Amino acid sequence: MPDSLPSRLPSLVAEGRAPVVAIIGATGAVGIELLRCLEHRGFPVGTLRLLASPRSAGRTLPFRGQVVAVEPLAEDSFAGVDLALFSAGATISRHHAPRAVRAGALVVDNSSAFRMDPAVPLVVPEVNAAALAGHAGIVANPNCVAAIATVALAPLHRAHPIRRLQAATYQSASGAGAAAMEELRQSTAAALAGEAFTPRVLPHPYAFNLFSHNADVDAESGYNGEELKVIAETRRILDAPDLPIGVTCIRVPVLRAHAMALTATFDAPVSPEQARALLAAAPGLRVVDERAANRFPMPSEASGADDVLVGRIRRDLGDPSGCSLALFVAGDQLLKGAALNAVQIAETLLRLTSVPEKPQAD
Repeated sequence: MPDSLPSRLPSLVAEGRAPVVAIIGATGAVGIELLRCLEHRGFPVGTLRLLASPRSAGRTLPFRGQVVAVEPLAEDSFAGVDLALFSAGATISRHHAPRAVRAGALVVDNSSAFRMDPAVPLVVPEVNAAALAGHAGIVANPNCVAAIATVALAPLHRAHPIRRLQAATYQSASGAGAAAMEELRQSTAAALAGEAFTPRVLPHPYAFNLFSHNADVDAESGYNGEELKVIAETRRILDAPDLPIGVTCIRVPVLRAHAMALTATFDAPVSPEQARALLAAAPGLRVVDERAANRFPMPSEASGADDVLVGRIRRDLGDPSGCSLALFVAGDQLLKGAALNAVQIAETLLRLTSVPEKPQAD
């Protein structure tokens, strides 16, 4: 990443002015959620600029009772922008994010472009907000699974370091974008009508089916790209570079919200009661663990929710030492797995750049 110029954000905050905010990839599934999160959370926006591909230029999107026109993304799009929220893919981010930084903007990037760059913090605010202090103009938003999983794992890891993690994920169509969500709707309608349907977005029939995540498979390890991202990014977010992690990522016919089964082995025995108390007290989490009612985290309840749901908190009976616990987690991929986390990063950056008031003289 090239050397950055100082962001305008600190002086802007000191002067009490609301930033000029740009959303890059504004018409995509995550871009739409970024817009909604900014509005819903009352994020201070002086001027909003919506940037997307030329084919989306001229569209309008609602924001705070107004309509904002979408502009085509260009080399000079970042003049005067203070905060740039990128959600347009790694290629666009690699090309344009450094340009935004040189123009004086602070960048929060949703793509994989900078996640493993040691000069770029990879942040889930509930987990490692302190890493933001070392940014050089770009902050990376994690992979959706890593973001959701670490919200649940971090409170336990802080109290009892995790020595091994095993995960299986059940990932919704939203993780593959708006086109995959529409393909699930259409293929389900076709299946119910007894009609043939040819998949165009995903490689396999989606209705009433599940299959290995559609990322490319590494020939040597047998792990797909999604699984390798989850391993590398979870280690980085938890600051546990040598943590052994095994993961299997599966695409399931759910429109929105990812679920995952996590089994964590700790450095000492941890009871379900201890874990439940730690999770209940942690920010960004809601415990859903009603054994008598057989009610635990579900995508249908996680969809549209800011909190990550965690439950099925129980001992792993395969580990007689008592050091392993199993959990089930569900979180909205478009929110905590993407847009919400990005806006929370921006909120934290604003707080970090705020200038404390000088104490009044007696």
